[in-house]
Amino acid sequence: MGPGGPGSGWPLAGTLLVAVAASMVAGGEDCLWYVDRNGSWHPGFDCEYFTFCCGTCHQRYCCQDPLRLLTERQQRHCLAF
Repeated sequence: MGPGGPGSGWPLAGTLLVAVAASMVAGGEDCLWYVDRNGSWHPGFDCEYFTFCCGTCHQRYCCQDPLRLLTERQQRHCLAF
């Protein structure tokens, strides 16, 4: 039994850790070009190792928070609409 006993959330935390580690090994997600709310075009950019693209369709930046991750698939969805 892991720390905290059964049902303590450790399996979920372990799954999240594996998912984050896999994305880091794959090089993370790069931020694709985008258009902000003012209509200004911004070129795509690479995030440093251990960081990935975060933000919204209209504002992107690199971060380490997996809960703010903006995948390339989500970014392409922004471009379509």
